[in-house]
Amino acid sequence: MNVALWLERAGKSHPDRPAVGFGRQVVRTYAQAASRAARLAGSLRNRLNLSPGDRVAIIAKNSPEYLEALDAIWHAGLAAVPANAKLHGLELAYILEHSGARVCLASEGLVDVVAPHAPAGLERLITIGSPDFDALFTADPVSVLPRGGDDLAWLFYTSGTTGRPKGAMLTHRNLSWCAHAYASEVDPVSPGDPVLHAAPMSHGSGMYILPHIARLGVNVIPESGAFEPAEIFDLAAYWPRISMFAAPTMVKRLIECTSDCRNENIRTIIWGGAPMYIEDAIRALDRFGPRFAQIYGQGESPMTITTLSKSDIADREHPRWRQRLGSAGRPYACVDVMVADDEDQAIAPGETGEILVRGDVVMPGYWQNAEASSAALKKGWLHTGDVGTFDSDGYLTLKDRSKDLIISGGSNIYPREIEEVLLKHPGVREASVIGRDDPEWGEVVVAYVAGHATPAELDALCLSEIARFKRPKHYLFVEALPKNNYGKILKTELRELDKKRS
Repeated sequence: MNVALWLERAGKSHPDRPAVGFGRQVVRTYAQAASRAARLAGSLRNRLNLSPGDRVAIIAKNSPEYLEALDAIWHAGLAAVPANAKLHGLELAYILEHSGARVCLASEGLVDVVAPHAPAGLERLITIGSPDFDALFTADPVSVLPRGGDDLAWLFYTSGTTGRPKGAMLTHRNLSWCAHAYASEVDPVSPGDPVLHAAPMSHGSGMYILPHIARLGVNVIPESGAFEPAEIFDLAAYWPRISMFAAPTMVKRLIECTSDCRNENIRTIIWGGAPMYIEDAIRALDRFGPRFAQIYGQGESPMTITTLSKSDIADREHPRWRQRLGSAGRPYACVDVMVADDEDQAIAPGETGEILVRGDVVMPGYWQNAEASSAALKKGWLHTGDVGTFDSDGYLTLKDRSKDLIISGGSNIYPREIEEVLLKHPGVREASVIGRDDPEWGEVVVAYVAGHATPAELDALCLSEIARFKRPKHYLFVEALPKNNYGKILKTELRELDKKRS
């Protein structure tokens, strides 16, 4: 079940089809990509003496070589550890040490970040694009090493906002199910269809490499190696039927970009990683048309819990369109999803509880962390820590992370509900709601806002749409909200900031 077989087979059956693009250029056919993966795999196994199951870290910007490294690691029967390239050297050192990676492949500008903190167990730190790296492609090619469905393929480290990051073990079976779910329910891929990797391949975008290999698509990397809206629009003009994954903050940047875009060339923009606020989703539709899909997943169930289809997002005539637009969609066919009470029992539609999921796309556990694995996978269900509710039509709406719930005067208040209202004000660019400790009420609601509005205007808006007890007691205005490298708003940092201010 080694997912590397998909590239090896494509190299034999369709050798001349384009496989990898860099900017506007096709830089690898399927025959070339398969050959280079086989030779790099030969070096990993026979020159660097890595054994099946050994971990190889990748700390790099998006590039064609990033793709080759991933392909070769799986080809050799090894496990990839793609780490967030924007982390601090000490954070990267923890991932390298905890994963037990013997080899690390790093971009030129990142080697100096990694090297001072490299753990003793790291045997080789190789600069991508260096002569040492290029020499790895001169080895004799090897065949794909057989792997079982339960063998480790990708060690995904969580963002670690509440402590040390945990390594979610993603197996070849997990990646296979993720790929098939994408191609069948989110964004069907035809031969030659391009996917643009403008979001980090160490995260969500990397998960969509495989379905495009499986369906003979083209994995395209922007020359900047990063998310630049003007560059994305330029590439959309060159690559018809292009698709891409983007966090909601990235979609907002696309909306705000004044460059021209050939919308008709965009196949699909998939948003995920955080909920898209309804008003932002409507603005995206107004700018680009019916070209959006949504996915909800976690590193522990990669990109695959629920999906909101392009047709649902585009169906403005549906009587519950706005409600559905604010939802995370319906469960994928390959998973069971349940909203449960504190006893892990399913609750009725309309009631709020923790979101649980099980299926072959769900990780088997965390790397070297039996206690956390047991807690997360209690009774055979992944406990997501997210709070949500199903409606009578089977659409799941995310309320918040369980830790973000505000309890004021004994009443549960979900920040996202208030944030949705605040974002209706034309002067509000961003909003995030947290709870502040209060001796009388337990917690009171505090709203952090980026934009131009007055507290009186926001108060009036809230009172026109939600119960009085939910409205913020305090509004604090900032230039921008703190975010992590994937565009998620960091409420943990807001809480720390609020403690200093209050």
